[in-house]
Amino acid sequence: MKKYTILMSSIMAAAMMVSCNDDEPQPNPVDPNLPAWVQEETLAGGELGTTFNQSASAYEDPTPATERAGMATAFKYGEFFFEHTITQDNPPFNGLGPVYVRSSCETCHPGYGHGRRMDRYRADDWANGYLLVVYNAQTGAYEPSVAGMPQTKAVEPFKAPIDENQITINWLPYTDEWGNKFEDGESYDLIYPEVNIPQSAFYAPLVNDYGQLAFRLETTIGIYGTGLIDAIPDDSLKAQYQREYEAGANLNPAIWNGADWTPVSGYYGGTSSNPTGSGHPRRFTYALSRGPLQDAPGSNAIWNITNVNRSNKRSHYLSLTPSIYADASAADPDVQARFYDFFPQWNKTGDPATDIRNYLLCDTLPVEMSDQDYINFMIWHRGLAVPAARNLADADVQRGRQLFREMGCATCHRPSWETGDDNFTDPTHFFSDGDSRLPRYPHQKIWPYSDFVQHRLYMVNDIRTGWCRTTPLWGRGLAPLCSGHGDRLHDARARNVIEAIMWHGAPQSDARWTVEKFRKLSKADRDAVVKFINAI
Repeated sequence: MKKYTILMSSIMAAAMMVSCNDDEPQPNPVDPNLPAWVQEETLAGGELGTTFNQSASAYEDPTPATERAGMATAFKYGEFFFEHTITQDNPPFNGLGPVYVRSSCETCHPGYGHGRRMDRYRADDWANGYLLVVYNAQTGAYEPSVAGMPQTKAVEPFKAPIDENQITINWLPYTDEWGNKFEDGESYDLIYPEVNIPQSAFYAPLVNDYGQLAFRLETTIGIYGTGLIDAIPDDSLKAQYQREYEAGANLNPAIWNGADWTPVSGYYGGTSSNPTGSGHPRRFTYALSRGPLQDAPGSNAIWNITNVNRSNKRSHYLSLTPSIYADASAADPDVQARFYDFFPQWNKTGDPATDIRNYLLCDTLPVEMSDQDYINFMIWHRGLAVPAARNLADADVQRGRQLFREMGCATCHRPSWETGDDNFTDPTHFFSDGDSRLPRYPHQKIWPYSDFVQHRLYMVNDIRTGWCRTTPLWGRGLAPLCSGHGDRLHDARARNVIEAIMWHGAPQSDARWTVEKFRKLSKADRDAVVKFINAI
């Protein structure tokens, strides 16, 4: 207890020092003499969500809404949980057991941004944002003997569900139907990853026949601005689906049935005021697996990436069918021989196999992350600002902006949205609807450049199911400065904007028609499009 008190005092003192001037947001530096549309679009996150920081820390700032609500210190405290390495017995930064994906959130999100392209899979490699995807190639369903985000790390005496030393990543060249050349003869390169995990790398018995399995990589995306995305009204997302459906767009039938959310796949967690409610449209992750931010990537990642328990998640994150890993561990002589050395308090029956299984499947584990720590973490998560757009008055940027719209890129990369009342919900019921303990963003015009709908690009070794949410483009031009790289797309196969665009050009791709127009542009116009994308 004394150690905890001293540590908390030191952290809070540091946070107070860092945030002593944060309660007064910086004035809007946008030149009032610029055209009205430039002034408006420069505020990528609206008045309440934009930071004008353009340095290497641009992704890390609190929103003006967070500061105005007097939450700057709590924001900094929550930030510690994102940046700090999690260990087993170091409150308040304890967790990891018995298996985990990473020991730090920032390891996956370098500089708070997109994970970078890697040549090998090692959880401890800085900026390795890769999550493994292990699934049945015929059905698309995940392999139940490992987690949805498979772990490659374990604490003693347990063993990792997948031995990462046996995982290989090979980057292969790809030549498209145009010979990787634009019409004017300029060339570009394309590469894609091939991942292999031998059967010997799996610890627990497989449910699927090994020959049916496929392996893919999905890398993390930037986490700034997620609170603003959460503030987009459900009805606005529904209207976007309806517009695209009526325009003849291909939509994932697992998400949209042509008139409403598909019941089996719409986000049906209810709300604190309506526990059996009709659900929420999914808006987060490539797979559109999550709805409201309060039960979305960050909220879940602090639990299922670093395996930190809290009051509303008091079980371990194991395999998709948790009993599979539990049974394998309980029957493992090595684990049996050493279990009580590490977990003497779990000597309940005297039978190691029984006690190991009961420990792994327990859903009333001691809380590792306090409620207040979790609140601060979510203040930070919901309070991350979006960098302002840059140089929109530049002639080349304006030319690129025009072409971006003329070619049809804005069809999927919808430029702007309006937030609603932002009476957000929490399907886990930890937070009440529109909880005053978290920052809010009512009635803001924001510029994420995404429709938050899934489309298909038909890339070689494509994402599982082939359906991928349109990634927001805001702030991505700062990635080389903030995250140390400019890699793009779901598995970081694109090393620059040109490669990302050309990966949209497969014959069956939903974006094929826009790429056909892009490749016919002059080099000056192509460069203008790239300059615009990097400016927003």
